Amino acid sequence: MQLSNQPITWQLLQCIQGCGPGQNNLLNSKLVPLISTTNRKKRLQFARAHQNWTVEDWKNVAWPDESRFLLRHSNGGVRIWRKQNENMDPWHTLGPLVPIGHRLNAMGYLSIVSDHVHPFMTTMYPSSDGYFQQDDAPCHKARIISNWFLEHDNEFTVLKWPPQSPDLNPIEHLWDVVERELRALDVHPTNLHQLQDAILSIWANISKECF
Repeated sequence: MQLSNQPITWQLLQCIQGCGPGQNNLLNSKLVPLISTTNRKKRLQFARAHQNWTVEDWKNVAWPDESRFLLRHSNGGVRIWRKQNENMDPWHTLGPLVPIGHRLNAMGYLSIVSDHVHPFMTTMYPSSDGYFQQDDAPCHKARIISNWFLEHDNEFTVLKWPPQSPDLNPIEHLWDVVERELRALDVHPTNLHQLQDAILSIWANISKECF
């Protein structure tokens, strides 16, 4: 994890700012454009292609997500990448958080995919029937990432995801849970290490009723 002194451009990431009492926590992002006609059609195609999926089918999907948390009155922050598994008892099970100390590019994402996604998918889906969901962030579409997934397509399948569809990801709301828990802390983090420890602690203690 590294201190970031430069603002990080919003892509498809949730950005939560501030964790101090009495401070409004804002989602810092560029205005999201209306869904284009082409992407509306792709979303409809996705819905139709999966309209007959059962609960058991969706249990085989691992959902990743990414968010950036900032210290109060600071431009330093810690970025967290997470994955959720839905193939254990109980149905919903939260996977580990992976702190990222820099803007995520293709090489950084490749490290996450090879070091975390791969062992996670092969462990949770030993029958190679798992699906890994990812959005259309630029680093996800890089050629080295596509090639890596092709090399491992006998172990799990990448779920084709329609563009401009973060709302379809069922785990987005958990970042709000983490944010609210950060704001409710009696002692608020004053440096990145404390912020990371606080987030990891909150994550480990999220009630199963939340997901």
